[in-house]
Amino acid sequence: MPVTLESLQAQVMSLSKADRARLLDRLIASLDVDAEAEAQWEQLAEARDAELESGAVAPMALEDAMVHLRARFPG
Repeated sequence: MPVTLESLQAQVMSLSKADRARLLDRLIASLDVDAEAEAQWEQLAEARDAELESGAVAPMALEDAMVHLRARFPG
C-alpha cells in the first residue's frame, strides 16, 4: 500500500520540533540546486560585500534590519 501525503504528514507532525527541523533541512538539501541561480546569488553577495568594503553603503545591525523588514512586510 503506497504512503499518502496525508499519512506521511501526520507521521512527520508527530515528530519533535527538533526532528522536524532536521528533516526539513535534509529535504531542502535534497532538492535540485539551480546552478545558474546559485551563481547569480553568489555574484550579488560579492557585489554587496564590495559595496561594504568600499564604504559605498554602511553596515546595518541585524536587529535594525529585522525591524525594517517587519515594517515593510507585516504579517
